[in-house]
Amino acid sequence: MFIQTEQTPNPATLKFLPGRAVMPEGTASFATEEEAERSPLARRLFEIDGVTGVFFGSDFISVSKDEAREWFLLKPSILGVIMEHFVSGQPLLVGTADDGHADHGEGDEVASQIKELLDTRVRPAVAQDGGDIVFHGFERGVVYLRMQGACAGCPSSTATLKMGIENMLRHYIPEVVEVRAV
Repeated sequence: MFIQTEQTPNPATLKFLPGRAVMPEGTASFATEEEAERSPLARRLFEIDGVTGVFFGSDFISVSKDEAREWFLLKPSILGVIMEHFVSGQPLLVGTADDGHADHGEGDEVASQIKELLDTRVRPAVAQDGGDIVFHGFERGVVYLRMQGACAGCPSSTATLKMGIENMLRHYIPEVVEVRAV
């Protein structure tokens, strides 16, 4: 098994591509060891000193580190854990994955339009950078989104939200006034 790595716009996050499907549908984000309990792979990655976050996308794994650690020291351990996991045949998750959106605003026509635009125009591009953007709600003209993976804590995430996503949503959906991060 050959695992490629790619840098992301977030210097604290690296994208690992195992050359196979990671999450057939949905995504999974783990910001703490406690959250990682439902994933044998995420648990093992959090055992590596310096790992602060794990995100599973369709065909990649994004791993975040604390600023005191260097990638050249962490990368071999992370690669080893990922390779061992896929060779072992263990499940990625125990339980179910989510579809990538919070349940807020279900059934609402505007919320459905927002989710559709996010799914077709935003999420594929953000996944290229090792992250995801999750719809969290729509209230009084404000769209609430949560950044995950490489996007969480990325220096350019505010610009992405305001200049990119907000402008696009306002263009297609007149009810949208603003986009805010959760």
